[in-house]
Amino acid sequence: MEKSHLTSIRFDSLGLNEALLESLEDAGFGCCTPIQAETLPLTLKGIDVAGQAQTGTGKSAAFLLATLHHLMETPVEEGKIGPWAIILAPTRELAIQIHKDAQLLGRYTGLKFSVVYGGTGYESQRRQLEEGVDVLIGTPGRLIDYYKQRVFSLKSVEVVVLDEADRMFDLGFIADMRYLLRRMPPPASRLNMLFSATLTPRVMELAYEHMNDPRVVKIEADQITADKVRQVLYHVASQDKISLLLGLLHRHSPTRTIIFVNTKRAADRVTAYLMGNDLEAGVLSGDIPQTKRQNLLERFQRGELPVLVATDVAARGLHIPDVSHVINFDLPQDAEDYVHRIGRTARIGASGDAISLACEEYVYSLPEIEDYIGQSIPIEPIADELLVHPKPPRRIERRSPAARGGGGQKRPRSTLRRRTGG
Repeated sequence: MEKSHLTSIRFDSLGLNEALLESLEDAGFGCCTPIQAETLPLTLKGIDVAGQAQTGTGKSAAFLLATLHHLMETPVEEGKIGPWAIILAPTRELAIQIHKDAQLLGRYTGLKFSVVYGGTGYESQRRQLEEGVDVLIGTPGRLIDYYKQRVFSLKSVEVVVLDEADRMFDLGFIADMRYLLRRMPPPASRLNMLFSATLTPRVMELAYEHMNDPRVVKIEADQITADKVRQVLYHVASQDKISLLLGLLHRHSPTRTIIFVNTKRAADRVTAYLMGNDLEAGVLSGDIPQTKRQNLLERFQRGELPVLVATDVAARGLHIPDVSHVINFDLPQDAEDYVHRIGRTARIGASGDAISLACEEYVYSLPEIEDYIGQSIPIEPIADELLVHPKPPRRIERRSPAARGGGGQKRPRSTLRRRTGG
């Protein structure tokens, strides 16, 4: 991984808890990214932060280190039990990724982490909460479900993190967020962090309503899109998109590619053609059962599955190393989604390629995208050899509905282990 994305600020110069420094050393992390260098000196002093930075710049580590440091350095009041920290994420994929990062950075803290999200694991997630948890990560709907059943309490929350706050609004979670925030201790008695790709007026309204005079930190790149993403665009007729896609995959021989489409139907169609043309691929969309989604992501991360066809359910929150190519089979209809899609490659200092196909159905969003990113996407002509005559698509098995959890009898919560502060 290239180091040009890092600052000269070292983690060991910030006064972090020794347990965190040990895990950072094990992971090979020495210097901060810009968002970490700007926010950690504030949050480690207990100052609330509303942070803006482009995707893939280390925001998760910024708020996790601040959260874990606070919990390790703050004595526990006698008679109280956790969770002590709540981290809200808009999607299950992002919640799972944050949980993995928390386990990595908090491996020597003795703190217990749990992640809850909809779609699967209802009873197993419930049991984890009943056994006690220090840091609770989750999506708003599942958290509210367990909270209303009194599986956990919000009375002892000392740290609150809202990640991808702009996406929370997009997905309609604002009422759920406010429901949870209003049942926690008042903002002045907790550390509050909000992170977002864009600090829009509605995001800042949320920040000032539920935070304690937050310091605004904006990390501006020279371009809104990741600096090391090589972008290219092809103008193509709708009926030729499959042919061009196959030609591009044969030309570039990508090792790990995400192909974005706008609808579930398009995801199935593209995947069927890829498989029918001897290209192994998986499809990731909102109606895929959670266990299957996780299996697909794990195979993709391990390199066993070279191509993932996804709707925008995967556009944010996934940190998958070494994604060589992102292909917008459909141009997104929202300019911000373009940035988040192509941000799946060129993560944290790496480089990558973003290829977009502009057909007559979706080309109307191109001016808005180029205006948003502040540049024109370079256009390439379509050479004859790039249009590959496709073999027939392979039939994809019909997916079963996502498993839904049920209720069940509440179990008494066990007494939570108390942190020692060292």
